[in-house]
Amino acid sequence: MFHKMFRRACLGAALAVAAVGAFAQGAYPGKPVKLMVAAGTASSPDAIARLLANHLGTVWKQSVVVENVPGLGGITGTERGARQPADGYTLVLSTSAGMAVGSSILEKMPYDPVKDFEPIALLMQLPNLLVVHPSVPAKNLQELIAYAKQNPGKLRYGHPGGGTTPHLSAVLLNQSAGIQMEGIPYKASSQMTTDLLAGHYEVLFHNSSVLLPHVQAGAARAMGITSAQRTPQLPDVPTVGEAGKLPGFEVSAWWGLYAPAGTPPAILAKVSADVTAALASPEIKGWIEKQGGQAGSGGPQALREFQAAETRKWRDIVKNAQIKME
Repeated sequence: MFHKMFRRACLGAALAVAAVGAFAQGAYPGKPVKLMVAAGTASSPDAIARLLANHLGTVWKQSVVVENVPGLGGITGTERGARQPADGYTLVLSTSAGMAVGSSILEKMPYDPVKDFEPIALLMQLPNLLVVHPSVPAKNLQELIAYAKQNPGKLRYGHPGGGTTPHLSAVLLNQSAGIQMEGIPYKASSQMTTDLLAGHYEVLFHNSSVLLPHVQAGAARAMGITSAQRTPQLPDVPTVGEAGKLPGFEVSAWWGLYAPAGTPPAILAKVSADVTAALASPEIKGWIEKQGGQAGSGGPQALREFQAAETRKWRDIVKNAQIKME
């Protein structure tokens, strides 16, 4: 009799624990969620973060609060995200520099991009547009490459810091085409764009959404886009690989959503499913496409594999260019 009662008690306790677990899982999120963005306000990562926060807030019936932590191309904010509690109430939007390139340009990373995070979803990819100031005597990319070879070191390009995709795009063009353009670093991308338009330097890789109005106004000349294929938003602009006869040339800024390592799998699965649905919504997908970007697809494993491939890709390129950040 005692043994039967003991077994019943154990079974009851197990069912109670299961019920509590099921309730906890079903209740997530039971309070506001913080979305830490490793970029400044008014940036592309910030813009998609706020769209995502509004969408998830409606679905979850809880506030999703965006917190911007800029610095070092995304490394500063990503480091802070790694130190947050692994309870599902802090999500981290990190950058290509924070999760793939940083390990090649820093002597020592302040976190492990793989071990310190749980991947949730790739949010978007955004290629760069290559433009030149109208004073440059080149009408297309092949002419630009020929001019650069004839005038080594004369062409200069602006960039918002080592390891950012505008910087890496120019570095890759130097290596792929065998030319020597000199980089000019800027603290603010807005000033970087202003100086190109003013003719203070000659070449710029930057987001197409920023540069397209200036191309249309004749203040800059488009040479190519860094995506693998032409984009629907710029059908007449060839890819850099196509225009420069540089097979395999492809560079995209990208942003992924992560959680601190140790976040419960059930929460990760829910967030990933809800984020994937958000990316397919007309509002967010439409905004991404308007920027000339591509919405992410797939869940945690797809982001994990993509991040690993990007890390491998940039390792040799950064090493050959001897790019370092202290």
